[in-house]
Amino acid sequence: MSNYNYDYEDTPKPKNKIDIWDMLSILVLLITGCLGVYFLIVYLYPTSKLNPYPPGGRNPTATATITPIQLDATWTPTLTPVVTETVTLLPTLTLAPSPTLLSLITPSVTPTATKAPKRPFSATVTYIDSTIIHADSACNWQGVGGTVVDANNADITGIVIRLGGSYNGKTKNEPPTVTVTGTAPAYGKSGYEFFLGTVPILSKGELTVQILDQAGLPLSDAITIDTYNDCGKNLALVRFKKNP
Repeated sequence: MSNYNYDYEDTPKPKNKIDIWDMLSILVLLITGCLGVYFLIVYLYPTSKLNPYPPGGRNPTATATITPIQLDATWTPTLTPVVTETVTLLPTLTLAPSPTLLSLITPSVTPTATKAPKRPFSATVTYIDSTIIHADSACNWQGVGGTVVDANNADITGIVIRLGGSYNGKTKNEPPTVTVTGTAPAYGKSGYEFFLGTVPILSKGELTVQILDQAGLPLSDAITIDTYNDCGKNLALVRFKKNP
């Protein structure tokens, strides 16, 4: 027989007791859940009454009512007389005439005239044998021809060329004789030409050649040319080049 006697009634039983910290934790969780639900509702429905700051403010369609100020029935406007002041003009001060200085010394610096702006293009004129261009014409030809190039010597086509003055007693100004560059490729890509006659004649400064833009404004000065009754100079070659 065992000498050990176990008394289970003396063993303490665990107590299911909720202390104050557990209650506070549960309360915090409830409050957190309520706040989460509240913010979710405000986020999904921003115009609900739960949102203290709805977009546009409370009742954005409401308009302010203006109550006009009512004057008393016995109120009468009082007119204040306008006082007109008389302006007294001060006496006018007359300045004494100042002496005019007369210089007997002639100024040594003479003003120079302002030069007119240079045209965009300048020209060189040479006189050659027309058979270089018209090999079959022999000496039975006289005229003016040439090219127009830019500052890099590249041909410019479509430039208007005007021939003015007179030749063999006939004027070239009314109407002026005109052509465009690129119509006489024998001189180059921008070549042009004016035929004057079949018999070379001698003239001095009676003809001019000038280039114009599409609006008719001059791009160069009027270049004066001569003509010769020499078969070796019966072609006036005028080459226009754009100034750098």
